[in-house]
Amino acid sequence: MASDIAAHPDSAVGEIAARTRLPQSQVSTAVAPLREAGSVRTVPDPADRRRMLVRQAVETSERVARVRATDITAALASALGTDDPARLRGG
Repeated sequence: MASDIAAHPDSAVGEIAARTRLPQSQVSTAVAPLREAGSVRTVPDPADRRRMLVRQAVETSERVARVRATDITAALASALGTDDPARLRGG
């Protein structure tokens, strides 16, 4: 869904749901924490102010920056039962 938002900025939840084939309620539920985390922004549709349009946030929030900077190597090694670099890369 995040890739759809990036590829189709200023889409209504219903449009995202149609493209991703997810239920509209599931898209709405997923957008809320993305908005709270600062990954996406919602703005009123200028043509119909009852609808909200979803777009990727221009700026990276502090929370998103922390998540992106987090090293998951140890968690992957634990989950996969190996510390083989090739296996951790998916090779």
